[in-house]
Amino acid sequence: MPGLQKLQQVTLDEIDHKLLGLLSQNSRRTNQSLSEALGLAPSTCLARLNGLRESGVIKRFTVEVAPDAMGLSLQALVSVRLRPGARHLMNAFGNELRDLPEIKQFFVLGGADDFFIHITAKNTEHIRQFVLDHLSSNPAVAGTQTNLVFEHDHGSAYGL
Repeated sequence: MPGLQKLQQVTLDEIDHKLLGLLSQNSRRTNQSLSEALGLAPSTCLARLNGLRESGVIKRFTVEVAPDAMGLSLQALVSVRLRPGARHLMNAFGNELRDLPEIKQFFVLGGADDFFIHITAKNTEHIRQFVLDHLSSNPAVAGTQTNLVFEHDHGSAYGL
């Protein structure tokens, strides 16, 4: 699927894992702060960081905006099942999803469902209209199931 960066074969050592853990907690940490926390010279720390970026281990640095601040106080998880004869349209369907502003993230699955979509919306009518306009009306879609999110939290940032 376009947009997915191919990861180079990289062997991460203990310092790389610690560096990734620190960045996962706060990607705005300075190189000086990272190097001090890791006990490395700043130049060594920067070289490791650049290597992790160039190899594709670090895909991007980003900001997470509170949906409420944007007037999007409701979240939903929508599972999508494509029609059996439409599996060849998975890439095109994924590309369509990527451009929709309501989508916070989506996953391509192996199993009963083909996609799992995390959306943000103003209210239940916004979610309903999104599902009708962009999912149910798509001829490749066999069915959807929408679940409202009552609470959302992140797990361990890096899984250490």
